[in-house]
Amino acid sequence: MRIWLNKYFSFSRSEFNGLIILLFILFFLKIVPYLYGHFKPVEKDSPHLLAQIQKIKLTDDRNFNSEEERDGLVTSKRAENLFKFDPNTLNIEGWQSLGLSFKQAKSIVNYTSKGGKFYDPKDLKKMYVISPERYIKLVPYVRIEKNITSNPKEDIVYEKKVYLKKALPVIDINTADSAKLDEVKGIGGAFANRILKYRERLGGFHQKEQLLEVYGLDSVKYNEIKDQISISPVALKLIHINTAVYNDLKANPYLSYKQINAIIQYRKQHGNYTNISDLKKIAILNQKVIDQITPYLSF
Repeated sequence: MRIWLNKYFSFSRSEFNGLIILLFILFFLKIVPYLYGHFKPVEKDSPHLLAQIQKIKLTDDRNFNSEEERDGLVTSKRAENLFKFDPNTLNIEGWQSLGLSFKQAKSIVNYTSKGGKFYDPKDLKKMYVISPERYIKLVPYVRIEKNITSNPKEDIVYEKKVYLKKALPVIDINTADSAKLDEVKGIGGAFANRILKYRERLGGFHQKEQLLEVYGLDSVKYNEIKDQISISPVALKLIHINTAVYNDLKANPYLSYKQINAIIQYRKQHGNYTNISDLKKIAILNQKVIDQITPYLSF
């Protein structure tokens, strides 16, 4: 073989010997497992093996079924001991005595412990763990305490709360500043400023209805605030009609330029006014205007 291999490959003696050893090892690893499996004696099963397997299976099935019964997955056949009972107070053992499984009994007790109530024997139908057949057996024995009302809402006591209406402040519009006026419900900051400006222009309010002359304050708003305001008897700012010049009269919101000019010219032509009746002689002044300016004039 060495001569044949040397024909194609160049090997030394030591290399050739190593190759032979390697081939022998590979052959040994392949052939030994095959020979062992081929010549290994066949073990025979014990004649009692099948019986032992069946015995293990029966034991497992019995343990599995007992766990199901304990968890309520299967209703076991219990000896029923029917007796009069109150479903609102019966414990787990009591329900089990009536023929229910542990899981069924626990479900009902959980319901009552969390505040659930049975108000009528028919309420047992609401429990899904009680079958229709079981309900027919149990309902003749149900005895619910009399202090459990038939209507859950009757157990609730409603406390009627009495709310005292807070009295609204009454503000004097002749002396109040903007902060005080803002306390009047319905006025607010904008209306408070307008009222103060109009009061300054008038020389003071002599009646509540003058608020209707404030820009934007209509009858609806006036009716909303009129009970929250008062007018103190302060002295109004008066204009002396016999010495007043145009600038004295122009601030009054009730007089127009032509009316002011007519008042001054009539006084120059006819002399001083003696009383309010003299103003009626001026054709451009009607009675409404005279009534409006009278509280603010002096003679």
